[in-house]
Amino acid sequence: MNIMKLYALAIAHRWRLLAGLGLIALALAGWWLLSGSPATPPSEKNARRGRAPMQALKIEIELSEKQAATIQVAPVGRATFEVVRQAVGNIDFNQNMVVQVFTPNAGRIIAAQANVGDRVLRGQILFTIDSPDLLQAESTLISAAGVAALQARNLKRLTETLRGGGGAQKDVDQATSDQQAAEGALRSARDAVRIFGKTEEEIDRIVAERRVDSVLVVRSPIAGLVTQRTAAPGLYVQPGNAPAPITVADTSTMWMVANIPEADSTRLRVGQAVNVRVSALPDRTFEGAVTVVGASVDPNTRRVMVRSEIKDPDSLLRAGMFATFTIQLGTAPDQPAVPNAAIVREGDGSMTVWATVDRRHFEKRTVKTGLQQRDVTQILAGLQAGDLIATDGAVFISNKLDMGATD
Repeated sequence: MNIMKLYALAIAHRWRLLAGLGLIALALAGWWLLSGSPATPPSEKNARRGRAPMQALKIEIELSEKQAATIQVAPVGRATFEVVRQAVGNIDFNQNMVVQVFTPNAGRIIAAQANVGDRVLRGQILFTIDSPDLLQAESTLISAAGVAALQARNLKRLTETLRGGGGAQKDVDQATSDQQAAEGALRSARDAVRIFGKTEEEIDRIVAERRVDSVLVVRSPIAGLVTQRTAAPGLYVQPGNAPAPITVADTSTMWMVANIPEADSTRLRVGQAVNVRVSALPDRTFEGAVTVVGASVDPNTRRVMVRSEIKDPDSLLRAGMFATFTIQLGTAPDQPAVPNAAIVREGDGSMTVWATVDRRHFEKRTVKTGLQQRDVTQILAGLQAGDLIATDGAVFISNKLDMGATD
């Protein structure tokens, strides 16, 4: 009996000991969780609870009456901004207005009167050729003129004989036919010489003097600038045999060839107005229009060729010049806009303005900017039209804040 009691007491004591150890372990675990685990950031707690993080504290500054008098304050306005794109390209001659002047007939060049860079007028002599074809045409003309004169005299003689009672009608008819054929041959010979550029006066002189002139004169078909010359005395040239002896370009219009990103290519249309500027003439803007939009995208640069025709009445542009191509692709919706001087660029790259209600207390606001033109900047977020902001003097307020707002 005593043994059983002792055994029961031992078991009860063992359970009490285990229960005590468990309580101690639970206490230690609770203490470790409270003191050793890292604290959850407030922003993470808020996110878990579905609440937005707290906004940054407002940065405000108060100016003295004297300081405020130096700050210009104006309401945020609204403006319509043009959506423009720029690209760098090259100036080139208007190839549609470049003429390669060939000789109409083969021959050797006698003299070249035009040099590269010369301005020539339409009809001005470019070079002359000793042309065997012209010599042959003029010889045929002299011969045809002689035959026509002979047939005319023969017809006159037979007609007078017939009227006097002599001769026969058939002789007169034959002479009339021969005279008409001779006149036709003469007209054809005159036309052949005229094709070589001879005037009616020159043709009449050749017939009257019975003297040929084998010098073929080649004149400029347009007014423009001589851009290339291969003509030289003694050089034998033929029609259409490249290179042309003289090349003349009409420079009243020039080409601007640029390459634009693939993403903008679908917004370009033939006829859209463009503005072109060159570094050699920084104060001059040349106007033009798009004439060609490339049909394919360059696989290496992912760009599309755009060609514009630029007006250059003073012939100031030169082929090969680098130029900046600006084109308007549309207009942005009417949006808030502020003067450029009102925006302060912070060290982290963000853009800020100073807003006010009473013109003494200013609040720093971060804004999102967009397009910039005509000394104003588009505001996409952070301000509303009508809000009062510091314009001239915004940088002063920022510097005063950095110095601790001292007077």
